[in-house]
Amino acid sequence: MRSSEYWKNYELIDASQGERLERWGEIVLIRPDPQVIWNTERTNPLWHNAHARYHRSHTGGGKWQLYKKIPDSWSVRYRDLIFNVKPMGFKHTGIFPEQSVNWDYAVDVIERSKRPLNVLNLFGYTGCATIACLKAGATVCHVDASKGMVAWAKENAAASGVSDKPVRWIVDDCSKFVAREIRRGRKYDAIIMDPPSYGRGPSGEIWKLEASLYSFVELCAGVLSDDPAFVLLNSYTTGLSASVMEYILGVLFQKRLGGTLSCDEIGLKCTESGLYLPCGSTAIWQK
Repeated sequence: MRSSEYWKNYELIDASQGERLERWGEIVLIRPDPQVIWNTERTNPLWHNAHARYHRSHTGGGKWQLYKKIPDSWSVRYRDLIFNVKPMGFKHTGIFPEQSVNWDYAVDVIERSKRPLNVLNLFGYTGCATIACLKAGATVCHVDASKGMVAWAKENAAASGVSDKPVRWIVDDCSKFVAREIRRGRKYDAIIMDPPSYGRGPSGEIWKLEASLYSFVELCAGVLSDDPAFVLLNSYTTGLSASVMEYILGVLFQKRLGGTLSCDEIGLKCTESGLYLPCGSTAIWQK
């Protein structure tokens, strides 16, 4: 399992009985996690002294219960990147900290490249991968169907000092955007894809991962440049294994372009137990 060792402002303190105990800067949150099906003893006192806990509703969604006053938003740092954290509905905070291993991978490839890379970040959410790539010297096109998430990504870009870097912020359905880019003849040297399990585009387009993924990745092959660097595909869906995603990249990219494939779970180390919490899977094709 791939896991970052560079987090200082985030910590997975403990995980037990369907919940995570996490530190985001100075704020301690308790959030549900369906992967945490074990019932270990909760000995850490922060289980009883957190700032807030998210309770999931049986009818869908849920709400935050505040035990202490917390700001509407605050910042956390990852290496030389700064991101704004905001507790939102559906338990999220705007950052998936386990994704930092993928930011590091992209940064390493960009910095080692002997040329400027043009990166397409699809389902870009609040822009963490976009900002990491910009910091490393790439040109980035950031695409997400949510206007609010793209606005948040711009806030993160400003916080990290990369607002003046070469970036396009696009609010659009990713499939429709890629199809238009193909018609325009635009090409990208690297593609990052972090699709949700289920979602809706700005005009009500429905996305279901298992039904749409292969055709979507196949579509994305049409915007890859003649001298590509990598394609990174991430998934949070537990029913979709890393090997399946690696097979998709192998069929669509390695068969035609050569290069290497890799795949693995990504996760977070729990400081209380030393165990790693699985948080999804990533497959990478690299030229």
